[in-house]
Amino acid sequence: MISVEKALEIINNHKKDFGVEEIPLAESIGRVLKEDLFTDRELPPYNRVTMDGIAIQHKYFAKGIRAFSVEGIAPAGTPQLSLKKEGGCIEVMTGSVLPKNVDTVIRYEDVVIENGVATIQVEILNKGKNIHRQGEDRQKGDLVAPSGSVISPAEVGVAATVGKSHLKVTCLPKAIIISTGDELVEIEEVPLPHQIRKSNVHRLRATLAKHGIMADRHHLDDDIAAIQKDLKGIIEKYEVVILSGGVSKGKFDFLPDALAALGVEKLFHRIKQRPGKPFWFGKAPNGTLVFALPGNPVSSFLCTHRYFITWLNASLGLPTDNQPHGILTEDTSFKPDLTYFLQVKVSYNQKGQILVTPVSGNGSGDLANLVDADAFLQLPRGKDLFEKGEVYPLLFYR
Repeated sequence: MISVEKALEIINNHKKDFGVEEIPLAESIGRVLKEDLFTDRELPPYNRVTMDGIAIQHKYFAKGIRAFSVEGIAPAGTPQLSLKKEGGCIEVMTGSVLPKNVDTVIRYEDVVIENGVATIQVEILNKGKNIHRQGEDRQKGDLVAPSGSVISPAEVGVAATVGKSHLKVTCLPKAIIISTGDELVEIEEVPLPHQIRKSNVHRLRATLAKHGIMADRHHLDDDIAAIQKDLKGIIEKYEVVILSGGVSKGKFDFLPDALAALGVEKLFHRIKQRPGKPFWFGKAPNGTLVFALPGNPVSSFLCTHRYFITWLNASLGLPTDNQPHGILTEDTSFKPDLTYFLQVKVSYNQKGQILVTPVSGNGSGDLANLVDADAFLQLPRGKDLFEKGEVYPLLFYR
């Protein structure tokens, strides 16, 4: 067995570059940007009105004038108007171009308009009020979103503003998730007393989908010849193969032998951790990576988040060492000399600190317990009592 730290080192040493593709802006959420985005004009591109109201020359207000004749109206989306009469005003709408010869906007709430005359109801008014100045946010040619950013709705809005209907992003690996075992049936089926419905493959597929990968599905029965035949074609077709089950020491755990027969190099098998000790990781001759996860649902779920997602982030050029940390709210103990991934419920105190409370369950087969928790707290080897107030790395899945 190897340590968690060594397993992560090996996995990160096998990160891959999947290239760059151009996709529609509407499909880019969650992807990694692979081009710098620059402004194609100033932001805002004109002196922009930020409140519905009237626009005046402030010097007349400063002279004590409060009544201004309305000369016109400037809706958003129309060319710039110009105030022609001294001491007059123009009604302006939010988002419209500030008319020429005015320098201050007063909101409608502070104005009474009767018979074509706007009377200002406030006695204090700063010059330049309610105007978003041209170029105040960014100048033309400024960098607004650097390559390597994860695209969120904020980046989508910026891209749209600068005229980018398509974006260059990092390609995602072509992946497949494979369930194993004669005891598994499809969701729609009514299981016999000795059967269970497939859940791991759906849980893992949802995890990958959250990171933009729409993985294919497959199932392998407990037949060594069939396993080898199917895996041979799968490894040739996919860049990443994720298997669930069949990697422990049972008499029907055929995967390690089948993968070896296909020439897949075992990079490690078994990690000093709980849950997920039997995790197997290897590389095929064509470069395909194989993540063979334990079959117990909590184990496979933990390994996907701790190892596969870490590998994916490394491959996409994203940080892999910025784990948040949580503060234990009560004592907990774990005696085996293993890294322990404790299921916890997350809350926050008034100082903004992350608090974590252990969620007791019935081991790595208790898939329903995952619903009660929010994250795994990574407790280190070398001690068996973890006290209230101690701080440890946190692996969110919710």
